[in-house]
Amino acid sequence: MQAFEIDLVYLWVDGSDPEWLAKKNRYLGIQYDPDNEATSKARVTDNGELMYSLRSMQQNAPWVRKVFIVTDEQVPEWLDVTNEKIEIIDIRQLLPSESLPCYNSVVIEHFLWKIPGLAEHFLYANDDMFFNRPIIPAFFFTPEGFPVVRLQRAFLGKWINKIKQRFSIHTNIYRKTIHNSALLIEKKFGKYFSATPHHNVDAYLKSDYRKVAEVDFKDEIAATITHHIRSESDIQRIIYLYYALAVKRGKSRQVGRKESCRIRLHKPDYMYFIRKYRPFLFCLNDTHHATDEDRGRVKAFLEALFPEKSSFETSK
Repeated sequence: MQAFEIDLVYLWVDGSDPEWLAKKNRYLGIQYDPDNEATSKARVTDNGELMYSLRSMQQNAPWVRKVFIVTDEQVPEWLDVTNEKIEIIDIRQLLPSESLPCYNSVVIEHFLWKIPGLAEHFLYANDDMFFNRPIIPAFFFTPEGFPVVRLQRAFLGKWINKIKQRFSIHTNIYRKTIHNSALLIEKKFGKYFSATPHHNVDAYLKSDYRKVAEVDFKDEIAATITHHIRSESDIQRIIYLYYALAVKRGKSRQVGRKESCRIRLHKPDYMYFIRKYRPFLFCLNDTHHATDEDRGRVKAFLEALFPEKSSFETSK
């Protein structure tokens, strides 16, 4: 049994909520483009995943001490808010006024360490990430209490070298924000990490998070917190894990699909990946390639995997 408590943090938004959507559209105005990567429907569509993610956690990682759900003036209608093991955190409790309104999860993620009462050891997940098999705390933290940093094997082959040589090649915002983080770590610590995030549940130390955000890269992160929607100059949260590796307060682990499987929503057979790889973790990743027909398959798939209600749901 681990000698430390571990919390779980989610970011969640219901992008189909008319009130929230109207607020967002008022802010974006003529900038709004549903086909744009930064403002895509895939960024905010709620396919009901959070409820099933909580079911998966209670079933397969019941040792989690407390769950924090970071939202923007919203509460899931099915959530039992009287459950003492769960707490809603509004982004206004964390973000400075200059960051508001905020429709950029990359910015919000830089303030997670400010969640009141958050444990030193915590996990962070998007609402489309799931615990598929029984997992013990050692899956995420070493016996010394350092995070296990799960990375994919390669950073798009020679893509990084081309970027560093200033070749003009097509890429996307997500990849560029990862590269921004890698360059900052390289500049300060002389170590370039070329492996990408595994895009699944990650482990962090609150003290490391705070040191990166408030000391080592305070100015660089401060320069991005007014990016109300995603920007190519954002600094992706992988900086906190690259930092842990750079200062030898993290254990690197290259992972494949049997450990951490990313399922694209626009792929037709979600269960194929579960049966083939039997992953410990999986992410059901919505993208701007997905259609409403694709999203319509989500509930039945998740209900088949996690049919039992969790203690976080109301009795209705």
